[in-house]
Amino acid sequence: MVGAGRQGIATAGYLAAHGARVAITDARPAEQLAAARQRLSAFDLEWSLGGHPSSLLDLAELLVLSGGVPGELPLVQAALARGIPVSNDSQLFLELAPCKVIGITGSAGKTTTTMLVGRILKAMEGKQINRAWVGGNLGNPLLSDVDAMSATDLAVMELSSFQLEWMTRSPHIAAILNLAPNHLDRHASMENYIAAKARILEYQTTDSTAILNIDDAATWMLASRARGRLWAFSGQVLPADTLGAYVRGDAVWLRDEHGEHQVLPCAEIELIGQHNLLNVVAACAVAAAAAAPLEAIQSGVRAFRGAPHRLERVRTVNGVDWYNDSIATAPQRSEAALRSFDQPIVLLLGGRDKGLPWEDLAKLARDRVRQVVFFGEAGGMLSAVFNRLAPELPNALVPDLESAVQSAATAAQPGDLVLLAPGGTSFDEFVDFEARGERFRQLVNQL
Repeated sequence: MVGAGRQGIATAGYLAAHGARVAITDARPAEQLAAARQRLSAFDLEWSLGGHPSSLLDLAELLVLSGGVPGELPLVQAALARGIPVSNDSQLFLELAPCKVIGITGSAGKTTTTMLVGRILKAMEGKQINRAWVGGNLGNPLLSDVDAMSATDLAVMELSSFQLEWMTRSPHIAAILNLAPNHLDRHASMENYIAAKARILEYQTTDSTAILNIDDAATWMLASRARGRLWAFSGQVLPADTLGAYVRGDAVWLRDEHGEHQVLPCAEIELIGQHNLLNVVAACAVAAAAAAPLEAIQSGVRAFRGAPHRLERVRTVNGVDWYNDSIATAPQRSEAALRSFDQPIVLLLGGRDKGLPWEDLAKLARDRVRQVVFFGEAGGMLSAVFNRLAPELPNALVPDLESAVQSAATAAQPGDLVLLAPGGTSFDEFVDFEARGERFRQLVNQL
């Protein structure tokens, strides 16, 4: 098991509990992994910390990777050279799950859409299905729960490109929400990134369903790879011969084998932003493809206010609204956040760059932002980009998130909105986007 993060701990525990001899290797030193070792203390495991010695492969029959482990790691390359199979927790789960599984991927909106589908499935419990399970990349590795599942259950899982690039199983229902440049620091090219995402369709059968965003050209180009039913979702009316979910007028509609049905008015959706409306439409298509009744879909969508750190309102201070969109770890996600508001914005931008283009965001900010505060490792680079493309836009350059909040608090005026939509990852200062969002909340609540 390579990596003792959340996925690694869950996978090592499952395999050890089922009789496997498990060795865990992590590049971090022992003092940083005390909590992980405590959680696995009931099992007789071999720990190799501070590096990844190739001698671990001498007895290995399977190499299992946590999501953040790159294929270029020498240990992974050595395993492949020896013919040792490489897998991950999601692959193992799909091999073992007794029930049908829904998989959702995309460059943005995965967690929100997966949570929405999960809410809809929960509304089906005790009626159309026995029990709903929600997990994957958004938090809970479903491998931990697989022994409690039955054939009459239904599971939905979020899948990242990091997980998909190793998988040789596809979920029964697979959705790709969108494809935009992301994680190019890991995948090296857009072609590699799309290839990883497309694997969610590659191992489907004629009994499977693929659900794709017809509005997104890069995503819809994968329609030819669908092996079973093909459904679509759209922010406008679907072509007449296409099944799926869409927006018509001021409502969300569904078209299935039985005709067209209004799901609910857009005014009843509590999520902010056009991108979130599309996430709702996608969730409706996914749930309907899984035979969810209209009442369950409506119940799941209504009153859903979103996942933490995703356009999350923190508070209003001195007439200024503060919003946490720490999940915006790519420039395109920051663009979507900017388009979600009409009031003047003070934008907090920074973190660690992923090698993605920032030019479109700079041009959009020129029209929608009153001031930008750059922070973190990418701050200096972003300052140079914005000063070149939007020289008239006031900006400040500060070292870290705490300084950024203080700078924004000074700059913001009553009626403004301060938006943390960094566009970069959190790894220059925090372990993940959630930790960054929590710290942002804490700093704002201290104002």
